[in-house]
Amino acid sequence: MRVVGVSPDVWISSAALIEDGNIVAAAAEERFDRIKMSKAFPVKAMEFCLEKAGLNTGDIDNIAVPWNPGTHIQTASIRYSQLMRWRGEYLYSVPSYLLNKFSLPNVNMVEEKLYFEDKSVSIFFVDHHLAHAANGFYLSPYEEAAILTIDGKGESETCLFAKGEGTSIKKIKSVEMPHSIGLLYSTFTEFLGFKPDSDEWKVMALAAYENPENEYYEKIKKIVCLKEDGTFDLDLAYFTYYLFDRQPKMYSNKFVQVFGPPRIKRDKMERDVLKIAAALQKIYEELVIHMLHNLYKVTKCTRLVLSGGCAMNSVFNGKITSTTPFKEVFISSCPDDSGTSIGAALYVYNSILGGSHRIVQCHNYWGPEFSNEQIEDTLRKFKVKYAFFEDIENNVAQLISQGKLLGWFQGKMEFGQRSLGNRSIIADPRNVESKQLVNQAVKYRESFRPFAPSILEEYVDDYFLVPDKTKVPFMEKVYEIKNNKRPIIPAVVHEDGSGRLQTVSKETNPLFYSMINKFREITGVPLVLNTSFNLNGEPLVCSPTDTIRTFFSCGLDFLAIGNYLVQKE
Repeated sequence: MRVVGVSPDVWISSAALIEDGNIVAAAAEERFDRIKMSKAFPVKAMEFCLEKAGLNTGDIDNIAVPWNPGTHIQTASIRYSQLMRWRGEYLYSVPSYLLNKFSLPNVNMVEEKLYFEDKSVSIFFVDHHLAHAANGFYLSPYEEAAILTIDGKGESETCLFAKGEGTSIKKIKSVEMPHSIGLLYSTFTEFLGFKPDSDEWKVMALAAYENPENEYYEKIKKIVCLKEDGTFDLDLAYFTYYLFDRQPKMYSNKFVQVFGPPRIKRDKMERDVLKIAAALQKIYEELVIHMLHNLYKVTKCTRLVLSGGCAMNSVFNGKITSTTPFKEVFISSCPDDSGTSIGAALYVYNSILGGSHRIVQCHNYWGPEFSNEQIEDTLRKFKVKYAFFEDIENNVAQLISQGKLLGWFQGKMEFGQRSLGNRSIIADPRNVESKQLVNQAVKYRESFRPFAPSILEEYVDDYFLVPDKTKVPFMEKVYEIKNNKRPIIPAVVHEDGSGRLQTVSKETNPLFYSMINKFREITGVPLVLNTSFNLNGEPLVCSPTDTIRTFFSCGLDFLAIGNYLVQKE
């Protein structure tokens, strides 16, 4: 049973192939068209997924889309359904007219069926937040769990409370537009001089530089009203994002009156910007804690699945078990919109087509991979000098320990926004200058943003203040680094003493594990600085060609690509 998940026209379009409940392949379109956060229809990503499985478009029986147009056509003006521009618009005008003219319940899902001479193809349009929920629950190790999804907005929902049991996901309640935590955070992101729906994690990083209980905390708190049912309202007088889809700005004149003039983007931030970021992060955390306490009260589950774009807030994610009744938390490697192709496909497979196979996600290596032969052909094509090493990981560990900056291109590309050891830039965490070197020579990004430590999972308790048996395979949570370890690994210690760690398993990624372990044998430190292999403003490298171009366009010293080592002359 095959389901292709296709997620077009969202913040990062993507495609995924599910076969008998297993993820065969998945990739974002940006990795192929080389446009950061591409919204294009994921044609190339879909072609990759089918090619990976040895299929063509004629082998597809079911397609899942993580957006439900039934919500939109049900509320569309009747004049739009009566006036067609061409006959193809029967597909929406007829159901839209019927839904407007007659008293019918809400459209939970839409199915289109295309009939051909010898087969048919079903296209299922799934609620956006159900796709987020499915992305989390069906990849989690839990047979039963409370589910909370949070993002800017879906069709009309901005948050979903649900419960997962077996292969079913049951909605409990939701928060509807225009009240949105995601858009609250995005509004402040824009106000502080960053790009909304893109740079929220920059604001999250800035929050560490100030005490959150400052004069702006009370000002932001007045915007939010917590309700007894676990939901919330926003004071809409501060916002314009809900009035039309394309307002010139997301905040109102009243917002400016309270918080002052909008900030101009710059690397060094004035203190008011830091205070606002810190206060916003605290309000965000209080809002989500409020919802989680209610969700626990309703479900009585101690296991939580968190999904949606706001589940990328790794600073809060590491605090959930210490601030709520939940004892276990699962967040997939791709809780944002890029993961809804997987979520929609898994929802269709399990909840509509009657599948019962569950996946426990332990990695996100579902993208393209390249053999040594393919890599060598590319190196020769571009007349690049290289050397072959059977034990490439040992050479890399030695180079990093000597202070070299290195690009690491191995195995299958990661699916999701974080590099987890296959498309990574690696540096020595002991060198206090490593962060500055990577920023200035490679990433060309703001100096206040931290880099992640990738640590061998058996050593995590030695370096981080974490609950027992903690594993963080997807860099999805931030934890405090122990005081006595901070001077040892200064390059990965954020302003508040924390780190967004990745725990590395020998079973999941043996080559990356072996390289870090060799670095440990040389230095005594079982972790490396890890950041995504890309230039600022570009997507993660996908192919050997992307990698070679990126390597020679920045200040990296070495490139380990397959078993080949490339050095700049």
